Amino acid sequence: MVVNSINFWFFFVAVIIPYYVLLRKTWGGQNMWLLLASYFFYGWIDWKMLPLLLIVTLVFYAIGLSISKFNHKNPKLASRLTTLGVCLGVGVLVYFKYLGFFIQEFAHFLDAIGLHSNPKTFDIIMPIGISFFTFKLISYVIEVHREHIEPSRDIVEFATYIAFFPTILSGPIDRPNKFIPQLRSARIFDKERILRGGQQVLWGIFKKMVIADNLTAIIENTWQMDSLTGSTYLLATLLYTVQMYADFSGYSDMAIGVGNILGFDIAVNFKYPFFSRNVSEYWRGWHMSLTSWLTDYIFLPLNLKFMEYQKVGLIIAIIINMFLVGIWHGANWTFAVFGLYHGLLFVPLIITGAYNNKKKMITGRFDLPKARDFLKMIFTFVLVTIGLLIFRADSISDALKCFSLIISPSLFSVPRFVGWDNATFIMLIPFIITLFVADWRNRNIACPLFFKNNHGIKAVISYTIIVSAIYFLGAESSSFIYFKF
Repeated sequence: MVVNSINFWFFFVAVIIPYYVLLRKTWGGQNMWLLLASYFFYGWIDWKMLPLLLIVTLVFYAIGLSISKFNHKNPKLASRLTTLGVCLGVGVLVYFKYLGFFIQEFAHFLDAIGLHSNPKTFDIIMPIGISFFTFKLISYVIEVHREHIEPSRDIVEFATYIAFFPTILSGPIDRPNKFIPQLRSARIFDKERILRGGQQVLWGIFKKMVIADNLTAIIENTWQMDSLTGSTYLLATLLYTVQMYADFSGYSDMAIGVGNILGFDIAVNFKYPFFSRNVSEYWRGWHMSLTSWLTDYIFLPLNLKFMEYQKVGLIIAIIINMFLVGIWHGANWTFAVFGLYHGLLFVPLIITGAYNNKKKMITGRFDLPKARDFLKMIFTFVLVTIGLLIFRADSISDALKCFSLIISPSLFSVPRFVGWDNATFIMLIPFIITLFVADWRNRNIACPLFFKNNHGIKAVISYTIIVSAIYFLGAESSSFIYFKF
């Protein structure tokens, strides 16, 4: 039951009618209803993991109260409890997400030295959304310890924050100090907010079904073939960059839009990342709820610790931070290399002093970027694409194979895709351009929307084009890429 499915919208209508009609005057009733809906939603996806979600919620609720109690009475104990909470959160994540990988790698090592094993015995099922709700739990105990927030004394309120159904599967990762206060007042039926949320949901569905799902056919077929040319792999890799963005930002738009309809402001996850002039700008606009989380809880403490080493210390902190960004995505050496690759891309920026340069972009005629900025954007896009080739590959050897093909003489041949309708691809090109134009047009708006400032006939045309594209060109929906992370 995903956001772009019919089942979800039947479910959502069943949730929202009592939410705004019967419970509109009581935020406690609305919270309880949201919690029940969220547990039903999560149970529909993965009912076997509901007990885990409930247990960790209760444990962290108790830890938060205990930390607050001892923050002044016994700061050392409060610090130990915070450490316990962080270790528990990391432990849950490591057990379900990485332990199977470590066991398998150890089994390969044993095989290499002649001791045979059966790693399948240790298969561990990873709960969907675990990377997202464990980060919520960890940030909660840290913020309580830092006294940035008061602990939630209402278990329903806290559990609703952790299990909030629009974001539990793939984010964005909302911070407790921004989200929990919104649970402490009744959400009223606001036509303007609901319209805005509906627009963002529609824009997200367009990104997912028209662009991402159509590109999936090209990319999956290409990666499964053994005898394709370098030009084919290069084009498929470039298209994978677009697919990844359309898929993940599409989900984020839908989650934010559904949250808006329910009366919540959800963390923004993307700000026109492909118009970045360097990799630092790119990570300030890509998966922002994750990068800001790691910046606050990993990078800044590391940077303070290594401050005496100046630029060298900053480089070490950045590389560690980006390595964690990489392995957050999963237990595979490709993710580790992906993170290290991006960490190394920061080194020249730190050495030249461009790392913290937030100079505003100056546009020229027709609101287009200056030639120098445009070339920087192209260069950054290429660097990001190289990283995503590593990210997408099943193994380091597969990534190297793709690289070797791309730089081979076959790079100059005509791309040849298997099992793909060229007419559909040609029809898709204007919509890919539309995606980029929409991002550029709304780059100075915190939450970019294709429909922003569209009224009257412009709005009618916009809705007609988007809905028609979804209806006529929308491909069979595939799983969201970030569900597996």
